[in-house]
Amino acid sequence: MTSLWHPDITLDSGPHNVLLKKGEFTDPARDDRIVPYKIYYPDMSANEKAPVIIWSHGFGGNRDGAAFLSRYVASYGYMLVHLTHIGTDSSLWENKKEHPWDVLRRTKVSREITLHRFKDVPFALDQLEHWVKTDQELGPLLDLAQIGMSGHSFGAMTTQAMAGQLIPDETETLIRMKEDRFKAGIAYSPVPIAHLTDAPPADLYGPIDIPLLHMTGTDDASPIEGFSYEHRLVVAEHAAHPEQYVLIKKDGDHMVYNGTKGKLTANPNRERHEDIVKVLSLAFWESKLCGDAAVQDWLRSGAQGWLADDGDLKL
Repeated sequence: MTSLWHPDITLDSGPHNVLLKKGEFTDPARDDRIVPYKIYYPDMSANEKAPVIIWSHGFGGNRDGAAFLSRYVASYGYMLVHLTHIGTDSSLWENKKEHPWDVLRRTKVSREITLHRFKDVPFALDQLEHWVKTDQELGPLLDLAQIGMSGHSFGAMTTQAMAGQLIPDETETLIRMKEDRFKAGIAYSPVPIAHLTDAPPADLYGPIDIPLLHMTGTDDASPIEGFSYEHRLVVAEHAAHPEQYVLIKKDGDHMVYNGTKGKLTANPNRERHEDIVKVLSLAFWESKLCGDAAVQDWLRSGAQGWLADDGDLKL
């Protein structure tokens, strides 16, 4: 693997071919709720293990988003498990004549649907644990001692919840749905939840107790609520865990993480921004899931030089 902290950093794919597996999990405890998945995994020898990263899509998305990112990370020896969250997925706007964002802006998501989305994540982890014992294809590859959580927009909020952020339930009572199996996480376009509760930010985000990388950009306004990118920074500002990395890409937009302009304005910087997202994501996982001290040093002192004027990375 190319050393990420070296000045001659490369964006080439890693040493492994990337394979795909698609299917569905069924949760009998939730009226047979279906959780579709799509898994990107490296073609590695039988005695090698792959750390696992969950990907949670944004509002109106599905398991097929962010392929550019997950193929890249998987090629370096990771397993990326993409979930589709029924009720907040692309079925809300597909096969409708109206613009997808017009449909999504007027769609009301109940608290029950939101909580089911969050519950999909620990349920999926339980299925992976079952695979270790029963699945001959992926079971031997799974390294469930090293698991990361990630997601875009609504998926970032899902990541925040798994990291310990408080969430109001159906009775507006603040609850903590922290998933202890996650060692670290990446929130692509973090989502503050002032629209859901008037609780102080310190109370909401203070319980976050794992390292997170928060990615946003100066053009990353919310397509639904309309708040600016600065509002997204509140999550990192109040998280209790000291390792909260914040990347702000110059002219970075909202949909780059999904691998598409998403029917929003095209961004001429998209290729460079995708490169930034790929490299910093992999560096973060190498640091937090694989314990690579050299990559950790690169994140702290070398990454900003590589970013140059295209973004700011702060701890």
